[in-house]
Amino acid sequence: MNLSKRLDSARGIEPVATAANPLDDPWSAARSTAPDQVPYQTDSLPGSAETSQALAAIKERTSEALYERMGARISDTNMDEAELHQFVKDELRAVIDEDEIPLSSAERQRLVQEIADDVLGLGPLQRFLDDQDVTEIMVNSANRIYVESAGKLYLTGARFTSEEHLRKIIERIVSKVGRRIDESSPLVDARLADGSRVNAIVPPLAVNGSSLTIRKFGRVPLTVQNLIGLGTLSPEMAELLHACVQARLNIIVSGGTGTGKTTLLNVLSSFLPADERIVTIEDAVELQLQQEHVVRLESRPRNIEGKGEISIRDLVRNSLRMRPDRIVVGEVRGGESLDMLQAMNTGHDGSISTVHANSPRDAIARLETLVLMAGMDLPLRAIREQISSAVNLIVHISRLRDGTRRVTHVTEVQGMEGDIVTLQDAFTFDYSAGVDANGRFLGRPVPTGVRPRFVDHFADLGIQISPAVFGSMQMGGGLR
Repeated sequence: MNLSKRLDSARGIEPVATAANPLDDPWSAARSTAPDQVPYQTDSLPGSAETSQALAAIKERTSEALYERMGARISDTNMDEAELHQFVKDELRAVIDEDEIPLSSAERQRLVQEIADDVLGLGPLQRFLDDQDVTEIMVNSANRIYVESAGKLYLTGARFTSEEHLRKIIERIVSKVGRRIDESSPLVDARLADGSRVNAIVPPLAVNGSSLTIRKFGRVPLTVQNLIGLGTLSPEMAELLHACVQARLNIIVSGGTGTGKTTLLNVLSSFLPADERIVTIEDAVELQLQQEHVVRLESRPRNIEGKGEISIRDLVRNSLRMRPDRIVVGEVRGGESLDMLQAMNTGHDGSISTVHANSPRDAIARLETLVLMAGMDLPLRAIREQISSAVNLIVHISRLRDGTRRVTHVTEVQGMEGDIVTLQDAFTFDYSAGVDANGRFLGRPVPTGVRPRFVDHFADLGIQISPAVFGSMQMGGGLR
């Protein structure tokens, strides 16, 4: 029995029917399994203590030999990424051949890949980063790794060899963006080279061991046609949003955590004219704007001495002196919301931002709270007047029970009635259509039949929009 079968047998795991090489598509079985099943059964170090120690010893010895052979070339900046990966794999194969390690061809290929991932990549997480079906990676501890695929969570069989191995990978990520993590600074937000968002937290704050969360970004940004194909948007809704961006309406994208606000913000930003100067402001750079005239700003945390912090609010204030045509704030989550509203009210029309909220009405309440965090002693009515005059449109996106992301509301901010900000839905999601046999919602965003007031402004700007976008005028809608 070869090493792979011995390892699986030691765990009592039946082999999963896959392609000739199980590494080719480790998720082929995952797409038809329940969320609590393990779709990827072959661990890096599974099985009995003896087999685990044997494989660990082989990996350690081979890694040391690799570093001895390569020396400084492993950090040679003159080699591109693909060339470096190929060079490392060639050297690894040479080391294994010289040591005459008794492995089958498949085991040898797997060992080479795992060591290359440890040396150049993110260890056992690298295979999930390379898998386009995986959208999020969650490391609860060194031996418990979850992933999200097709909107569902799966426990994987991958694991780190130890807590020290996990910490090494975390430090490799954060050091590349000039940040640090240790006991004195035990949590950090960072990003990968492709823009994927990373959050890490280590002991003593993480009681059960270091925790790492990676929200992956697709290599190719989604387009409005992709969102229509996925059912996130309807064609009518997309036409209206395109016209709203062209008409320089101020737009807030609201939604809960992981609902796709940044993705939708990217799609909205694709409607921005190419001849305008765009300034983007983010905590960690995630937006993937395709225009050429873009200035990208990123906040900076305080250093170990507690100095040098540059907040989102500082960047919003500075952006006003950069002659922007549009300001795009990745997310407002503090006092910068007041500066953002003031910018919208003082000639910077067409600005776009996101906010965490559970509904359009909650988004208004959330903005009120964030303005209060600015430390200004403003009466609530004054804050609401600022919001109602600054924000024209709220686009709310939700993650439904079936794992899909759908725009559930496109809502106009109409103004004030007494002390209340009045909202009017232009589109809502049709939940009444029910679900199919697989639990997937059959509904889609539908127009309420009420024309937003800002549509009258489109004609003045020469922006044409089909009357059919809003459906039958007899469908109703009403104020909320």
